[in-house]
Amino acid sequence: MKWEKKGLIYRTDNRIEWAMDRAIAPICELLSDQKLRIYFSTRDKSGRSTPVFLETNPERPENIQNLFSSPILPFGPPGTFDDNGILVSSIVTNGDTKYLYYVGWNRKIEVPYHLSIGLAISEGDGPYRKISDGPILDRSVLEPYFCTAPFVLKENDGWKMWYVSGTGWKIVHGQHEPLYNIKTATSNDGIHWTRSGIVAIGNDEFAEAIGKPYVFFDHGLYKMIYSYRNSVDYRTDRSKSYRLGYAESPDGVKWTRTDDKTGITLSEEGWDSIMMEYASGYVFKGKRYLVYNGNGFGESGFGYAILKDG
Repeated sequence: MKWEKKGLIYRTDNRIEWAMDRAIAPICELLSDQKLRIYFSTRDKSGRSTPVFLETNPERPENIQNLFSSPILPFGPPGTFDDNGILVSSIVTNGDTKYLYYVGWNRKIEVPYHLSIGLAISEGDGPYRKISDGPILDRSVLEPYFCTAPFVLKENDGWKMWYVSGTGWKIVHGQHEPLYNIKTATSNDGIHWTRSGIVAIGNDEFAEAIGKPYVFFDHGLYKMIYSYRNSVDYRTDRSKSYRLGYAESPDGVKWTRTDDKTGITLSEEGWDSIMMEYASGYVFKGKRYLVYNGNGFGESGFGYAILKDG
């Protein structure tokens, strides 16, 4: 693959008290030939993430038409899995119903946070409502750390999920850093999920954290773009920070990782020169668009690229 970078779409402008910082983990919903909706999360002064969306031109997404004025979802009640933050992760349209999968944040003591997967539903383009106060996927006997950042596809034979599974925490410079890989799950209804236990994309000595999958089916293959990083100094050192990787699979279960074919790398300077992460995308007029975060985990905003070869 080869992508052509087109530049920044949006960066938070500190105009609202609860949206002072970041534009994290954009996901795309093509509504019409004139309208693209991009969901993402922004942070308040205390670092809590709130989900919002903007609407823009799908051909030139930097031409924003409508910017959020209120959150999509509220935080959960105290003690629930999403009482300290919500990150949108994947959207699926099933008839007149939209399924918005998201990540719920809990603050912790021994480690900084805990992550679980939640689901909100919208009927007929109405407001989103959470299906429950609890997560649809959480840590378990076989996955004792956390589950997060799902990507979901609905296909003829059912629903498929690729999600991030925690493999542990590593102390680096006196701070706990999360390690994770990507696993798979299946469902008959998009709500109740069966985990396969199969590692789709495993971490290694350098890529100690592999996350935020974006999966699409193209030319008879499942193709995945994901984020990966080291655990040491990845916030500031571009040689160890997040970058985008690529894998292919004939069945969505067994994957071949070929990061050298991703076709997009860090810029020499600017908003995506230190890190690139949390990609999503869409197809418009036969062209595939990639939307992704840059430096500072969304602090520099999100931008896009167009596939030129691949």
